[in-house]
Amino acid sequence: MADLIKELISGVVDSVLKEILKKTTGRATSKRKKRKTGSASTSAATRKTASATRKPTRKQVSKRRTAAGRSRQRRS
Repeated sequence: MADLIKELISGVVDSVLKEILKKTTGRATSKRKKRKTGSASTSAATRKTASATRKPTRKQVSKRRTAAGRSRQRRS
């Protein structure tokens, strides 16, 4: 009788432990993605020529609203 109870308890404990371990595995915190390494064919020199042909950056335009723009915003 004691063996039967011992076996039952050990079986329940084993199943609970398996369930807990099953839930905890694979729940790692989100890791940052690794930066893709460039292929061997693209060297630093070829990348530099590609970036040199880009358009120049635009000048920053003031975002301040005009009086007309403010009144238009108030109306709507």
